Amino acid sequence: MGKGWKNPIKVANAQKKGAVFTKLAREIQVAAKMGGPDPVMNSRLRLAIDVAKKQQCPNDTIDRAIKKGAGLLDDGSIIEELMYEGYGPHGIGVLVECQTDNRNRTVPEIRTIFKSHEGNMGENGSVAWMFERVALLEGHKDGDFDPEEEAIEAGANEVEKSEDGYSFYGDMENMENIRKALLARGWQITTAEPSYKAKNITELTEEQMKDVVEFLNEMDEHDDTHRVHATIK
Repeated sequence: MGKGWKNPIKVANAQKKGAVFTKLAREIQVAAKMGGPDPVMNSRLRLAIDVAKKQQCPNDTIDRAIKKGAGLLDDGSIIEELMYEGYGPHGIGVLVECQTDNRNRTVPEIRTIFKSHEGNMGENGSVAWMFERVALLEGHKDGDFDPEEEAIEAGANEVEKSEDGYSFYGDMENMENIRKALLARGWQITTAEPSYKAKNITELTEEQMKDVVEFLNEMDEHDDTHRVHATIK
């Protein structure tokens, strides 16, 4: 093998990790911009830093993102939070939260993903009515417990089982109170942020769901995508 040969698997893995670090840094930057650079006083920033560290994001990347968000480091780039909405395959409603430093790049790329899966990106408000604005808290807890009881005691309206634990939904104005209550009850909180929850679920067959999952995965993996919400379970 010549010196110029590179293992394609290792290169792909490194590129994927780099993309993850970019997304983590953007969330840290936005959090610092919105609530200040002190994680003690900024719960969104504190959670973003915790997630980044668990993903082994370099400390230099974290520190730089905090400084950029707080306006202490000006490299000419500004991260914007944008929302796109539309219909995906088989008529599902979709909201796509993006964090980008170039909306002129992001808009056509998001639109292309919709179109390539027989969907279409709509105007503001065309799909948002299908969702309600909620506080989302995700976490896990050791031992035996009744999740419904945990939700009631913490002041959350709903709770669902997720891949890594449980998702609690509550009123936006109660997010911090719910977070503190869950922490007091022994929960490890990994997410506490404004989110969206579908009001009605689009009924799909197993084959249709495969199309939808493929579409949502591609949308989620886009470099500028922060969160994707859809009218499916």
